[in-house]
Formats: sequence, C-alpha cells, structure tokens
Amino acid sequence: MKDKPTKIIISGGGTGGHVFPAIAIADALKKIDSSIEIHFVGAKGKIEMEKVPKAGYSIDGLWITGLQRKLTLKNLLFPIKVIHSLWNAWKIVRKFKPDVVVGVGGYASYPVVAVAANMGIPALLQEQNSYAGLVNKQLKNKVKKVCVAYDKMEKYFPKEKIVLTGNPVRNDILEVKTKKAEAYKHFGFDPGKKTIIIIGGSLGARTLNQSLAAAHDLLKGEDSVQVLWQIGKLYIDNFGQEKTAQLPSVKGQAFVDRMDLAYAMADLMICRAGASTISELCLVGQAAILVPSPNVAEDHQTKNAMALVDKNAAVLIKDNDAISELIPQALELLGDEERLALLSKNSKLLAKPNAAEVIAKEVLSLRS
Repeated sequence: MKDKPTKIIISGGGTGGHVFPAIAIADALKKIDSSIEIHFVGAKGKIEMEKVPKAGYSIDGLWITGLQRKLTLKNLLFPIKVIHSLWNAWKIVRKFKPDVVVGVGGYASYPVVAVAANMGIPALLQEQNSYAGLVNKQLKNKVKKVCVAYDKMEKYFPKEKIVLTGNPVRNDILEVKTKKAEAYKHFGFDPGKKTIIIIGGSLGARTLNQSLAAAHDLLKGEDSVQVLWQIGKLYIDNFGQEKTAQLPSVKGQAFVDRMDLAYAMADLMICRAGASTISELCLVGQAAILVPSPNVAEDHQTKNAMALVDKNAAVLIKDNDAISELIPQALELLGDEERLALLSKNSKLLAKPNAAEVIAKEVLSLRS
C-alpha cells in the first residue's frame, strides 16, 4: 500500500515580497517530491490571489487586513476580521489536513499558523527581512523553526529555532543573462543602448516615480540611455500622463510581469530595498541604486540595503534626496563601467542561490 502524500499549507502574502518567496518554496518542495500536495492561504484582494493560481497552485483567501497605525473606521472591523479568519482558517486546516504549515509573513499567515499549531500540526516561519515582521514575532512561540535571511535574528526569535537559509527567489530569474536577446525583443528596446530599470513594487513607489518625472529634461538629452519604468497600479493613471513617460527612450507600464527579462537587459536597477528584491539582485549579480522606503517598521529597508552597501555591492540614496539626486547619479554611474562591474561582482558574492531548497528540506524535516 502506497503511503499517503505529504500535504503542506503555505500561508501569508499581501505583497510580492511575501508571495514570490512562498511560490519558490512550493516549487522547491515539488522538485524534491512531485507527489507533495500544496495549498496556499492568502488575503482576499491581495496579489497572491492572482499570482499563486498563475503558478499552478490552489489558494483560499481570508477576509483579513492589518491593524491600521492611525485611528480609522477600518480598525473597528479588525477584531471581527480576526475572528472570521481564525474560524475559516480552522475549517481550511481541518479539511486539508496538512502535515506541516509554513508561514511567510503577512496578515493571512497568523490565523493559519496559529490554528495549525493549536491543533498540534508542526509549523515553520520564513522571515525575509533583517527586522522581523509583527505577525512572525507574534507566532515565534508557536512554531518549530524560523528560517531567516540575516544574521543576529536572535533578538526576535528563540536562538534554537533559527536556521540561516537566505531568501528564496522566483525560479524564472535564474540564468537570466542567457535571455538578453529575448528581453530586448520583448520590451522593444535597443540592444545598443544602456538600460535602466526602475521598479517600485507592484503598487508603485511615489518617490521613484517623482524622481523620474523630475528628470524629463535630463533624460531628453540622453540618446544612449533607455528606461523601463514600472509605475505601479496606484500611480499609472497619473504618472502615465507625465511628459517623461512620453519620451521615446522611456517606457512606463503599471507592472513588469517578466522580471526575468527585465533583469536580463538591465545595466542598472533602481528600486526599493525589500528583502526579496535584495535577494534577487544578489542572485543575478545586478548593479543597483537602492532607495529604502521610509514607510516601513524600524526602517528595516535601510538595514537591508546596508547589507549590500557595506560590501560595496550597491549604492544607497535616501528617500528625501531621491528627487534631486537619483537620476543624475544613475546616469553618472552608467558611464562608469568599472564601478558597475564591481557592484555586480560584489552583489553576486552575497547570493544564496539554494535558499528555497534549504527551506523546503527544513519544512519536510518537521513531518511526524
């Protein structure tokens, strides 16, 4: 009689920084054992509800959001949402009967991991950042292991539970440099020009958008540079009408769906400093200018960025300085081939390419 297949629930999401690592872990699990059954649980209306099915996995969405930092009417619904999500998480876990539950952070992670742990199902957390998120800190005593990407995480989690694995990244960015010709064709770019890629996350980043918009005259005079600008879903209607977006050398779009091809043709990346972004930059050995978001807990994006800057693997520009300095510094850096090569080489040295596989093995080690 054949043993029943292992079942894993992966919970969490809310941003690409949570979702893409989660999918990478799922892919690594399937690579180890194709019979493993994987089910995702995310938050309704968030990016995981689109990206997870596209990756070939089933998903349930919970009615859950975070507690707002300011006093708002939404906060009145928060206790109701938590209770509702805990009840639905219990029904999902009871029906699917997982052997292990994985939490990757984000609001939807808490109800599923908490319920599973209370039912005696072993659970594991994956913390992407150098500063632990609120949900993962709340769950630290309920789980067996915590996979982290940075040193000195004992201040957030019990030392004996910590496993230093690095952050998993999406499979499609592996070996991106072999896709250069395909990338130029896909985006309609000129292989003979230097290429800047500006990425502000799936929703967009106001400061990065304002910085590019302010550089219209500078870019207008640069015939040897082209820009792929991810404006973001929140800003596409406004910034899409900017005169900078109308320059023939600048292509603005709401979302860059083929990040593997974007990396393939990038001479320089400009982006925030989320943990997954940092991991991807290192994996592909990408020269980058990082503009850490000021709107995150404990300024953890600056800490993420400094892990590269301290090793001369990236350039940091503060959010407050970006509008005046970002594009001028980017154009200056593009003209310095030696510096670009050094940033690329040093970032590659910081990569942990097997993170997803290592985490997958840790997950499977928790099976009873």
